[in-house]
Amino acid sequence: MKIFNTLSMKKEEFVPLEPGKVRMYVCGPTVYNYIHIGNARPMIVFDTVRRYLEHKGYEVNYVSNFTDVDDKIIKAANEEGVSSDVISKRYIAECKKDMEGMNVLPATTHPLATEEIDGMIDMIGTLIRKDYAYKKNGTVYFRTRSFPGYGKLSGKNLDDLRSGFRKIKVSGEEDKEDPLDFVLWKPKKEGEPAWESPFSEGRPGWHIECSVMSRKYLGEQIDIHAGGEDLIFPHHENEIAQSECCSGKQFARYWMHNAFLNIDNKKMSKSLGNFFTVREIASRYDLQVLRLFMLSAHYRSPLNFSAELMDAAASSLDRIRRAASRLSDLSGKARPSELLPEETEKAEELKGFISRFDEKMDDDANTADAISVVFDLVRFVNVELGEESSGALAGLALETLTMLCGILGIEALKKEEVLDADIEALIEERQEARKSRNFARADEIRDQLKEMGIELMDTKEGVKWTRK
Repeated sequence: MKIFNTLSMKKEEFVPLEPGKVRMYVCGPTVYNYIHIGNARPMIVFDTVRRYLEHKGYEVNYVSNFTDVDDKIIKAANEEGVSSDVISKRYIAECKKDMEGMNVLPATTHPLATEEIDGMIDMIGTLIRKDYAYKKNGTVYFRTRSFPGYGKLSGKNLDDLRSGFRKIKVSGEEDKEDPLDFVLWKPKKEGEPAWESPFSEGRPGWHIECSVMSRKYLGEQIDIHAGGEDLIFPHHENEIAQSECCSGKQFARYWMHNAFLNIDNKKMSKSLGNFFTVREIASRYDLQVLRLFMLSAHYRSPLNFSAELMDAAASSLDRIRRAASRLSDLSGKARPSELLPEETEKAEELKGFISRFDEKMDDDANTADAISVVFDLVRFVNVELGEESSGALAGLALETLTMLCGILGIEALKKEEVLDADIEALIEERQEARKSRNFARADEIRDQLKEMGIELMDTKEGVKWTRK
């Protein structure tokens, strides 16, 4: 498998640090509101990369954080008159709902910045002792020029950056030895959450958080670090500087970055009125449509979001699901269950689709071309399989289609919806249980219905129910 490595700006053969295992870190969202569709692209893209690596037999330790202490979280908390913890916990829960809707697998670990403060204090202390960082009035700064490799990811030159800084006034710049130095720890301000440290009562800078969480859950060296291209500078550049100065080792072998998402050919912006949350999209489309749309372009290519393109993705998903449903019917009907002699060649062709799919994904996770292979498979089964086909061939075709879609995180067979009649039967059973004072069974049924997404309301007119 080849990966385009932002560090070298070329495709490189993927060779993990440890055979058969992959250590992968993906920068997660700052949780101050519902996630937007720009957040969704890296979630979907790198979840798909993970799925493909697992398909190839790798054991993937996949870490993706939640930034749960940040200026935006504090602002939202102050506006509501609640603690930052209330805001972050609320939107972590909502983010996880959206991720489930997009069929993004839970990470091996979802660390929270606020639970890793001790590690951040420890790393900052190490950087101070090694003279890569210094304290000034309760703030700790990283000496950017002390790291010779600074700029190797973004391609930025320190002297050019320094020249640019002369033209702008940065608050607190007078405390820095160099305007390019960045914050590792900042002292507390009124109304902000804070932690005790040897430097001051305060909180960490954003960049140090990911360095510490990556080190704790993946080790000092990792295979793949990924995120949106907007994070290349300064966030990922600063992560490299902190981590490599601390450990003396290369931080990440491969860097993967997805390109921006535009809305109707314009940058997404609340002021332009083209800002969409995943939750808003979910009210109009199955989020599987959003996932298919996101994967329809190569992850390094800019992607334009529009209603027309989403409608096209919805039609494409429907084609896949109709083919899968037909294959499910064919494989379940009474007919020769074993492969017929004349079907051997078709069975081999099905294996060919898997090889072609893998070939596309091996080329820097080219999901756009991999999806084309899926549609070639859909055309093949629609033309070549019919009522005369054996159950074995139909089953093999269905298995192939669901496997390839599954690597992309697409559910080829739509989850069966709960039938209203089934709900009514359970409610009737609950009513009978209550009449016979079997309250344990009544509560059990309520919990069962809740898990099915059904909320009960006991009213004067009887029991009412709604889907959540």
